[in-house]
Amino acid sequence: MNAPNPDGLTGLDTRRQGWVAEAWKHITEERLRELIVGLVGVPSPTGDERPLAEHIAGTLESVGLRSTCQPLDARQANAWARLEGDGTGPDLMLYAPIDTFTVGDESEDVPWIGPKLREDMRPEATVYDDLVTGLGASNPKGHAACVMMAAEAIALAGVPLTGDLVAAFGAGGMPTNARPGSDRLNTGQGAGCSFLLEQGVWTDYAVIAKPGWTVSWDEVGLVWFEVTVHGTHTYVGSRHRLPYDNAISRAGDVVRHLEEWFAEYAKRHTGGTVAPQGVVSSVRGGWPRLAAATPAACTLRVDLRIAPETTPMQAKREFTAAIEELKQSMPGLDATVEMILAIPGTSTSRESWVFRSAVAGWEALEGRPHEIVTGNSGATDANILRGRGIPTVRVGMPKVSEAPFDIDFTRGMNTVSVQEMQRLTRHLIRTAVDTVTRSREECDSPMALAPMALEGATA
Repeated sequence: MNAPNPDGLTGLDTRRQGWVAEAWKHITEERLRELIVGLVGVPSPTGDERPLAEHIAGTLESVGLRSTCQPLDARQANAWARLEGDGTGPDLMLYAPIDTFTVGDESEDVPWIGPKLREDMRPEATVYDDLVTGLGASNPKGHAACVMMAAEAIALAGVPLTGDLVAAFGAGGMPTNARPGSDRLNTGQGAGCSFLLEQGVWTDYAVIAKPGWTVSWDEVGLVWFEVTVHGTHTYVGSRHRLPYDNAISRAGDVVRHLEEWFAEYAKRHTGGTVAPQGVVSSVRGGWPRLAAATPAACTLRVDLRIAPETTPMQAKREFTAAIEELKQSMPGLDATVEMILAIPGTSTSRESWVFRSAVAGWEALEGRPHEIVTGNSGATDANILRGRGIPTVRVGMPKVSEAPFDIDFTRGMNTVSVQEMQRLTRHLIRTAVDTVTRSREECDSPMALAPMALEGATA
């Protein structure tokens, strides 16, 4: 049962309640709307985030934060800002990626995204009362705006910090390899987050703002495979006279087999909050200009998500065995498998300070025990942060469900509620103040449990 009118401050001592409440006063719908409209209006497809990183650094600097744009090359950059503590407490990073899932340009997106670009698929913000739409308005830019708002509000409130608070915005957070024309091949898959850490922007704990109103401590990883199905190159006029083995037809058999296998795989590996899924995402084979000929090979690209306890090599052997099983049942099928990407899944201990503090904040805002969301198969830069040894939790906004238009996958990415932004920002501020105003000893101690977490946590 929900507590009546939860104030979001339960569990904090009087001093921290005052600091959090003072910071919350600086969160306004107008400022959040201004931030998200500004972010959506600067295109940031993977590999070309530098203009947006410069915009973020400039915006934070304009309100008095020490901020910087951190280039990876001429086109790609991170941004970060630091609120300095007195050095006696733990440092915390509030993190959000900034690149969009699609490009916002018909030359790259159409026809794979649909027959044309809708309004929400373009880097232009449109306001519908509480809602803002535009490319990446929710994921990732709405979440990045909340991190900006949280850092700005804490700075304006003048909260005395013991540890540093770092607001970081990473390029290359989407699960993609380089787009056409890129000078580098490694522009996605967490490239910006990895570079950020390599360059010393490091903290004791991290909170990544990504979709889902819950506190997640684990996350799937991903492995990509290229399956090459072999056949016979021949001519349509010789089909009835020469050996005929169409690689494209064979590839169709492989796809149908994998679609069934993915469902079984997901059942075997579901646990914790994750339910790892798989898809065949693209097919390549033949000459579009030469419809008269069959190709000697057809390749399939597969994304297979893996649970935190599954290594990429275990996944490779399991996937290869599935293809071998199909080959046994289909004499003559010649298919080979190559693993072409591997990012392990990760988890953070629920005994970690950052998890306990984030759950306490969630419960204080909701007035009820923490609600775990299961069945997740999305991967984020949390894997990069945890993989480098930083205890990290993920918290974010739910997908908009009520709107004057239908919500499909893309519209869900591209629509954000300003009211939900306010709630997420309040949570980020509370977790940040609860962490970077303490001593390291307090956070390291297993006895330093946040009161609400002790009383009601179900996580």
